[in-house]
Amino acid sequence: MSATDGATQNVIPGHLLKGQKALVTGANSGIGRATAIALGRAGADVVVNYVAGREDAEQVVEEITAHGVRAAAYEADVSDEDQVVAMTDRMVREFGTIDILVANAGLQRDAPFTEMSVAQWQKVLDVNLTGQFLCAREATREFLRRGVVPEVSRAAGKIICMSSVHQVIPWAGHVNYASSKGGVQMMMQTLAQELAPQKIRVNAVAPGAIRTPINRDAWETPKPVRTFCG
Repeated sequence: MSATDGATQNVIPGHLLKGQKALVTGANSGIGRATAIALGRAGADVVVNYVAGREDAEQVVEEITAHGVRAAAYEADVSDEDQVVAMTDRMVREFGTIDILVANAGLQRDAPFTEMSVAQWQKVLDVNLTGQFLCAREATREFLRRGVVPEVSRAAGKIICMSSVHQVIPWAGHVNYASSKGGVQMMMQTLAQELAPQKIRVNAVAPGAIRTPINRDAWETPKPVRTFCG
């Protein structure tokens, strides 16, 4: 995702993403927060998306702008098509374009399979899978409208889907979450195949257990810490 993918002349050391505009969803905490700050440190201007926790999002913005780049917090529910369209339009209007999408927003609604409600199933699929689809679709529309800008990047745009090891590892008691992440993997691979001719890169990151707010209940007991970190 470097500024010119190899040609880094006139770039501040460490600012390999100078001139690029990044959108990170679910960026007010956890992996999204760390990703947004890292992108800002690398020279990108960053939109910090959140659905709740505006104060946390604004703190992330402050950390990003300390690196001499632009940042703003946008509230939007990624599972809502109208809100995603409005967020992307606002970013293009205020930041000029979007070069990088990190589709990170996600949640869990855990229950044993026989006790899981349709609402629990649907909410996780709506945010974790449909949310990534909507954000990727809108970002891609902007990538195609703008095309490649050689002085910024050789790619028309970059999409990074945040998945999970549970895209391939079954997880009893979390059938909705595992199913959503399996869908993310196949969506990413299919988009990569479809969009490659337009010079749009699509990749995914599939983390294992990370001590973030999404799994706070697990990390607040000593046994899981020993299991995963010992």
